Amino acid sequence: MVKELEFLEEQKIRPSLIRALEEFRSSYPVDPAVAYRVNRPLMPFYGKEILEMGIAALLNGENLLLTGSKATGKNVLAENLAYLFGRPSYNISFHVNVGSAELIGTDTFVDNQVQLRRGSIYRCAQYGGFGILDEINMAKNDAVSVLHATLDYRRSIDVPGYDKIDLHPAARFIGTMNYGYAGTKELNEALVSRFLVIDMPDQNEETLTQILKTTFPNGKKEAIEQFVGLFLDLQTKAENGEISTRALDLRGLLAAVGTMEQGLSPLLSIRMGVVNKCFDQFEREIVEDVVMTRIPEDWSREDIFA
Repeated sequence: MVKELEFLEEQKIRPSLIRALEEFRSSYPVDPAVAYRVNRPLMPFYGKEILEMGIAALLNGENLLLTGSKATGKNVLAENLAYLFGRPSYNISFHVNVGSAELIGTDTFVDNQVQLRRGSIYRCAQYGGFGILDEINMAKNDAVSVLHATLDYRRSIDVPGYDKIDLHPAARFIGTMNYGYAGTKELNEALVSRFLVIDMPDQNEETLTQILKTTFPNGKKEAIEQFVGLFLDLQTKAENGEISTRALDLRGLLAAVGTMEQGLSPLLSIRMGVVNKCFDQFEREIVEDVVMTRIPEDWSREDIFA
């Protein structure tokens, strides 16, 4: 078995899916020119059901849309899937300035000749990459029109002024979206129909514990339990509308624990990674109170790491 897929066995992913993944990887070797884009994720994704849905969809040639609230691991899942399939990844973060030129390409001069400077979607299509379309519900109409053509069942793109290119058979696209962020909008029906959709569940105690244990293998059990409890407490308050989702930041929590490993006071670390993400004073006080119930003032590095 390919070493990268051993992680799937640990999560008891169906053997038939693992075998199909191995066949996919051997059928589509990566072009050496883009081998540097096959990136090992910083964090593994835990969740048997979600992984099986994602792997099955991509093996079937479908594109994925990952929806759900903040801190559910959408980008982590996308990065893990690209790595498991052994494909170069192309991250496209949508905002108001991303249009067709950034996605397909634009004219440029090389040796006094007009040539196409290929965009991310073009290169993804050419090399059989996995395009991660981050915050796809922030895409403006010009970019959406490109996505309609790219994600179509015909799997080809017309490049204005040049020619049509066919998508590499290994090329896939994974969109991610959060609800309610400034600048977001509803995706139109035609675009959604080009995806299979996975609604990402909220983090739970089991997955959070696995993430923290994997990231900090020398962390003490009691400390990890408190960090997991802190995140779940904040998640509950955000779901109940008591606070916004600003403090509900798994990356921030992991970064805070990392600074604790460097010797910084746990309370100061949590303040940087979690509490100070809230800019409203009232909300910050609520989050600070939650932190104080979980993180003792006298804790030091020795209380957290073995």
